[in-house]
Amino acid sequence: MKRPLLSIIVGIAAMASVTYATDTKQPAAQAPAPAAAPSHGHSGDSTVPGSNAGTSTTGKVVETMNAGTYTYVQVDDGSKKIWAAAPLFQVAVGDVVVVPEGAPMRNFESKTLGRTFDLVYFVEAIQVAGSHTGTVKDQVAKAHGTGTTTAPAVALDLSNIAKAAGGHTVAEVFANKTALAGKEVAVRGKVAKFTSSVMGKNWIHLKDGTGSAGSNDLTVTTGAEAAVGNTVLVRGKVSTDKDFGFGYKYDVLIEDAAVAVE
Repeated sequence: MKRPLLSIIVGIAAMASVTYATDTKQPAAQAPAPAAAPSHGHSGDSTVPGSNAGTSTTGKVVETMNAGTYTYVQVDDGSKKIWAAAPLFQVAVGDVVVVPEGAPMRNFESKTLGRTFDLVYFVEAIQVAGSHTGTVKDQVAKAHGTGTTTAPAVALDLSNIAKAAGGHTVAEVFANKTALAGKEVAVRGKVAKFTSSVMGKNWIHLKDGTGSAGSNDLTVTTGAEAAVGNTVLVRGKVSTDKDFGFGYKYDVLIEDAAVAVE
């Protein structure tokens, strides 16, 4: 009788051991699902808690760069430095900015810059102290003519506008845009619309009475000032298929032009 009793005791002990192991086994930890990376040619790991989570960061820009339609800034608030990125905006080293709460991305690789950021916060907009220009979408809309301009549209007398010596008419720039791309041209016309301080530039819509819808309004960026109705001589390089994103694309654009009011 001793042997069967011993067998029963051993069997009960074994069952208890199995039951205990099963009840106390911890489930495998589930990894958090990675957040979707912003769709502008970059990749990164999941979002992680960061130093500006739930608050904003105010500090000086110590480094900045553009990549595609995004501007990256490294901000020093006196106790720490963080990287943040927002839709393209005008900023310079030394500017004071406010970075709102954003989505932190760890080990974020910018293929455009060829650089990996240990941690970068993506936000809708970064406010530069003293600036109220808004996001790049607002700025481009303003320059493109769908926002507020510095002067209302007026009826223009486009007769008797002499073609610039050795230059082109507005229609000719459109017609020969491929051959003129990257080259400097001279165009005389009247300012149909003027918008100042958009993405660090002034924007002119130039007409001379040539061309038709789609080829009679030439956009010019410049640092110079002008007013609607002024006759101006514009000299600058031709850019083609310039895409600022958000649906705003220019077939032809004269950039960083010298503008002489006549």
